[in-house]
Amino acid sequence: MTTRSYAAARRTLSIGDKLLDVNWGLVLLITIIATAGFAMLYSVAGGSFHPWALPQMVRFVIGLILLITIAMVDIRVWMSLAYPLYGAALVLLLATTIMGKVGGLGAQRWLELGPLQIQPSELMKISLVLALSRYLHGQQVEDISKPLKLLIPLAMIGLPAVLVLMQPNLGTAMILCADGASLLFLAGLSWWWILPTLGAGVAAVPIAWRFMHDYQKQRVLTFLNPSSDALGAGWNISQAEIAVGSGGLAGKGYMQGTQSRLNFLPEKETDFIWTVLGEEFGFVGCIAMLLLFAVVIAYGIRIAMASRSQFGRLLATGITLNFFFYIMINASMVMGLIPVVGIPMPLISYGGTAMLTVMVGFGLLMSVHVHRQVEIPRHSSGLM
Repeated sequence: MTTRSYAAARRTLSIGDKLLDVNWGLVLLITIIATAGFAMLYSVAGGSFHPWALPQMVRFVIGLILLITIAMVDIRVWMSLAYPLYGAALVLLLATTIMGKVGGLGAQRWLELGPLQIQPSELMKISLVLALSRYLHGQQVEDISKPLKLLIPLAMIGLPAVLVLMQPNLGTAMILCADGASLLFLAGLSWWWILPTLGAGVAAVPIAWRFMHDYQKQRVLTFLNPSSDALGAGWNISQAEIAVGSGGLAGKGYMQGTQSRLNFLPEKETDFIWTVLGEEFGFVGCIAMLLLFAVVIAYGIRIAMASRSQFGRLLATGITLNFFFYIMINASMVMGLIPVVGIPMPLISYGGTAMLTVMVGFGLLMSVHVHRQVEIPRHSSGLM
């Protein structure tokens, strides 16, 4: 069978054939990581499925159904929906800025839609990767670095990043910029743009400091000198470091963590759940979890490399990098390597929008895998 006829055959696969072609090893790996998260939530609740573990399990099951459903949809359909989905996420971000629910520290990050409460910035992470992948798919490598061509993707990255910063949500804005910059680099952006941009970013730090909120400035100062206010602004990171350090090599044992059980740890079910893992399972447990994450990332890179379309390669790589940035920022934060930002540990931290967004991302990754032989011409609109 020729390459062209094989590609045509792939376009006529039945749902049953596609289900057999799903990378079930990756699905199993995702389930193992999520199960570890359920166990951590059960532990921090004092040996109870309420109030965190059970809702998280329900969300994961819904997410798993979404993952498989999204994987069955032809990759060209997702390409055709990329811009509308980006536009919808942008509208939700604007709505959040205008009438979003105000949470802790005055952060306006949540939007109530009837009985649902969502965080549109999480949805934008996936939508941005989709939209950028579609735009860059249609560009020749030599055109990516042309100023007029570059203005469009920069606007696509910058607009949602600014809206997220206004919430304020520095961590998510960082991930949006990192996702966008990574895709531009992979699409062939010249180093003549990259190096000056990095230099300008460093030079802009003093200016950015002036626009930061007081609590954000305090987090940076606390990061530089945690002991300066150990009982105040430095409490979170100090208790997190104590928890991780006290776990030692093999940890104190499941449900034996004193920092979490005695409520010394802040946000133990969300942003700081990694510290619970470190305290109860120690260095060995943390390394084991990082290895599982690394295998998931390796799966993502392999799927991207196997795709025959530029859109598929960029989408799979963008989803994988987004997952990596979640892990890197959260783990670095709780270990005191970077200032505290509100980024959850994927599949482990409690949270509805974050869990479903990660699962939708994996669904798109799986769609790239299932439809890896589909070729999409550079001039294609993405429509079937």
